[in-house]
Amino acid sequence: MRRTRWLSLLTVVLLAAPAPAAFAVPMHDPGPGSPAPGTPPSLPPGTRTLPLLAQVNPGLGSNADVYGFKGHAYLASWIGKGCLSKGIRVYDLGNPRKPYLDSVFADAASDPAVAGTWTEKVIVQHVHNRSFTGDLAAVSFQACDRNSTATFRGFGLYDVTDPAKPHKLALYATPRTRGSHEIWLSTAHGRAYVYTAVIRSELTTSPDYDPATNSAKTPGQADFRIIDVTDPDRPVQVGEWGAWRQLGIYPLADNKANFVHSVRVDDQLHRAYLSYWDLGTVILDISRPARPVYLGRTTPPQGATHSAYLARGGRLLVETHETDAGLPYLYDVADPAHPALLGSFAPPGYEADTVHDPKVRGNRAYFSWYGLGVVVADIAKPATPSLLAQFVPASDYVNPDFFCTQACPQVWGVFVDKNYVLASDMNSGLYVLGRGPR
Repeated sequence: MRRTRWLSLLTVVLLAAPAPAAFAVPMHDPGPGSPAPGTPPSLPPGTRTLPLLAQVNPGLGSNADVYGFKGHAYLASWIGKGCLSKGIRVYDLGNPRKPYLDSVFADAASDPAVAGTWTEKVIVQHVHNRSFTGDLAAVSFQACDRNSTATFRGFGLYDVTDPAKPHKLALYATPRTRGSHEIWLSTAHGRAYVYTAVIRSELTTSPDYDPATNSAKTPGQADFRIIDVTDPDRPVQVGEWGAWRQLGIYPLADNKANFVHSVRVDDQLHRAYLSYWDLGTVILDISRPARPVYLGRTTPPQGATHSAYLARGGRLLVETHETDAGLPYLYDVADPAHPALLGSFAPPGYEADTVHDPKVRGNRAYFSWYGLGVVVADIAKPATPSLLAQFVPASDYVNPDFFCTQACPQVWGVFVDKNYVLASDMNSGLYVLGRGPR
């Protein structure tokens, strides 16, 4: 199947209200001429590969992002064909060559309150304040059936201080939306916050929203929200920001999709970087969480601004685009009012695929790139990034809940630890990789 079909159906999952029957629509048939099942695409000559340390296939259920924290991998789950609500699978990586399942949480089997959801994003941080000391996980929940009023949507907070025994602390609801799409959790100065992207919230929560025409005249609650989780038993919204209310940019202006897809913040919790789809990356001053202030935005050559990562003390922004032949772009954001485009990165084979998420460690950028697997670029010179290494899963597994009709690599997430690299494949699960060439 052509990448355009895959991307168009991803957009349906993001924006539309799929009926259960839609889960069965095939999305990922690699088609004639594709490698035989279990055979990865050929790497460019001379390309070094990241060594495979271990692979764990969770079995039935589609996989989403992955996050590493204190020797554990937190593997999220996606809607798939059947909305199986598999939650977060936690793997002990004490021996990275022999991961084992430690626990599962935020899943329908252990908590019927979250049945009918998918949990594609999980972030874990250590929190220390008067109300809570320990390791806190924030998990996004989206309703598989957007029209269901009974299904929870929003995010959840879990105590994972003992990863073998996760404990639910609170669920934070975002009614009249699909739920929290992507989230970030961070802490500083004795406070902890969840920063969440709630897709199309400014439209769908409008007091005059008309579902029949998918239109409104008055801005509703913003797509970007700041929730104080200093006391994780009692999360409280303290701030929000939306381009419609603040900049007068209608969510569907000029046949574009202007919504917040993802968010990252700097370590000081002073600036937020909103991946605002067709608006580029919007940069806000959030030093006063109750009153975010617009500073500027990127104006990239491609739309579908998907996610971002900060490097070099917050001066370098790596911005990815989930579209046909979608690429990462690198910006100097030292002056947030005037982000300066420095360069882009296009590895061999990019024309038939799209980049997904970025991570950066030192002068290396690690990208999850669906069919291209994990792609590592040298960004020492941001104007001219170069291909450094790559890893493409070679599994012969055909996941009954996923959309491939034969085995196919589809790397969703990447996480860089000081000792290893984690990758999540939507079809075949968790991969633990070596850091590669030094």
